[in-house]
Amino acid sequence: MLIIATQVFVATTCIVLGDAAGKALTASGFDPFFVAWTRFACAAIALAPFCGLSQSALTVLLDRRVILRAALITAGICSILTALSTTPLPDVFGAFFIGPIISFILSAVLLGERINVARALLLALGFFGVMLVVKPGFGLTPGIGFALLAGLFYGCFLVATRWLSGSVRPRLLLFSQLSIGAILLTPLGLSTTIPPLSSHAMLLIAGSAAGSAAGNFLLVWVSRTTPASIVAPLIYTQLISATAVGLILFNDWPDTLTLIGLVVILASGLGSLWLNRPAR
Repeated sequence: MLIIATQVFVATTCIVLGDAAGKALTASGFDPFFVAWTRFACAAIALAPFCGLSQSALTVLLDRRVILRAALITAGICSILTALSTTPLPDVFGAFFIGPIISFILSAVLLGERINVARALLLALGFFGVMLVVKPGFGLTPGIGFALLAGLFYGCFLVATRWLSGSVRPRLLLFSQLSIGAILLTPLGLSTTIPPLSSHAMLLIAGSAAGSAAGNFLLVWVSRTTPASIVAPLIYTQLISATAVGLILFNDWPDTLTLIGLVVILASGLGSLWLNRPAR
């Protein structure tokens, strides 16, 4: 379990570092759509040799269900990069964790999955934590709004992934979301005003793509041999990485209410992990 937890933590930290590079790019004047496009395109090129592609497998990219799933994660990435352009990293990830709650509800409604009462209570606790971060009515900002939108898209993406999990190989699913996302974003990415591509900007673009690609590839690798009931709660450790990276790189320290909300969300995730622990 410790090895799996370490692998998931490393994966989620890579994703946070990729988002941090994206945040630095938007702060330098790059449009979130351009940053998202370069992330998808560079990651698709980097991971293509490791995804076991074949001519028959590539026909999967024309499946409408696969395209829908890729469009959902593309919209989610664009939303979270827009949120990060104006909002501290920990706050964005706190609001973003509305996603698992959306996934839980839609999985029950659309896929007919059983509702576990204990799991539902833990997600309700997580929702309370998200509300502490979001502060609806008196602290909601456009950045937090885009973070919630990113979580909504991500929750739908998780449901679409479960929908396709029995018919498409995990590595091909990963490549499909990257390649289709790059294609969908090409008109938007190239239509923006692009600042001068200095060596620093190129390094950030590479870091944004590499962090996201490495993190998602490692999560796919872990998921090959580890049940989703164990992997999913461990993803909540991303909040630790987001808080640490935000503080170290951007001097973003969450206010007291937000910090309490982050702790509550993390507790919800760890509670889910305890609930799904293997029986002895």
